[in-house]
Amino acid sequence: MVGGVALVLVVILGFTFLGSGPASTAGSDAPPVVDIAALPLADTYGVVEGAPVDPAAGVATDGIVVHPERQTPVHDAPEGAPIARVEPTQFGDVWFPVIAEQGDWVQILLPSKPFGSTGWVRSADMERATTPYRVEVHLGSLTMQLLREESVVGEWEIGIGAPDTPTPVGRTFILGAFTDPAQDFSPVILPLGAHSPTLDTFGGGPGTVAIHTWPTADGFGSAASNGCIRVPQDALDELVEVPLGTLVMIDQD
Repeated sequence: MVGGVALVLVVILGFTFLGSGPASTAGSDAPPVVDIAALPLADTYGVVEGAPVDPAAGVATDGIVVHPERQTPVHDAPEGAPIARVEPTQFGDVWFPVIAEQGDWVQILLPSKPFGSTGWVRSADMERATTPYRVEVHLGSLTMQLLREESVVGEWEIGIGAPDTPTPVGRTFILGAFTDPAQDFSPVILPLGAHSPTLDTFGGGPGTVAIHTWPTADGFGSAASNGCIRVPQDALDELVEVPLGTLVMIDQD
């Protein structure tokens, strides 16, 4: 976690926003008017009730990511009910991985609780890009791989969550990057769109899992963290160059 941001190690961050919305006149063919500001904010601190669960948590995507150009509603299905909202920034500009497309809609991974939440947004409301990278975290072998266009460009021994505070399994993404002057174990911290399965809070934040370095060698090749992923400095140097929204797949291999 990380200080003040609820990251799962020694680092923690917190961000808050909330809300829900009205309907159209009876008999009208117009779609219901959505009070976007009243919807819960799907950020690292938020909880989105009724969000669809990631249907294919072990499957890689094609690298498409989207960025909301304004406050945007998230729905439970294409043309479905609004369940949350996303905003353009969180730890800087926020980009979401696209995991499915249907007509004018895209399904995205959300950084809110519960871990594995997804939602549908209109393509017209989002800026679109592609990242050639993917990060794979293999808990069983205590290794991380960085892939570019399906080729491994980096591989490192890592540290992961202890048995009672495990690193969660599933697919998530690099949510942002920040520095925390209150700590000295990592020059940059990369929060993910994932949360600890056992810690509801940590240091006042929501238990967000992050990638960061560690000052001593015993931080690698072991399961001793509060859920965060500890990486060597050269790994962090590579990862900070990877676009935000890049998929991070965590498995038991």
